Amino acid sequence: MNIFVAGLSYQINDADLKELFDEYGTVSSAKIITDRDSGRSKGFGFVEMDDEAEAQRAIEELNDAEYDGRTLAVSVARPRTERPQGGGNRGGGNRSRDRY
Repeated sequence: MNIFVAGLSYQINDADLKELFDEYGTVSSAKIITDRDSGRSKGFGFVEMDDEAEAQRAIEELNDAEYDGRTLAVSVARPRTERPQGGGNRGGGNRSRDRY
């Protein structure tokens, strides 16, 4: 089961996140999401646990819990939706030449 975790301190790393969830069962992966340019944490991440009962217990016990001075929001992750790639036309061009 894929679990979404928000409200994380920006100092938390993948290992810290895994350790937090290890108390509830076997964690197959834990990943803090980082900014592509700066590499800094965005304050949320994802944890994968194979056992659904363990995952559900972790969600119930960690949602609204305090960790590293912040209140966590923990839930089942929604499936990722594909976002359009590419820049697209955002306007702002000089259209005066199109009038004639």
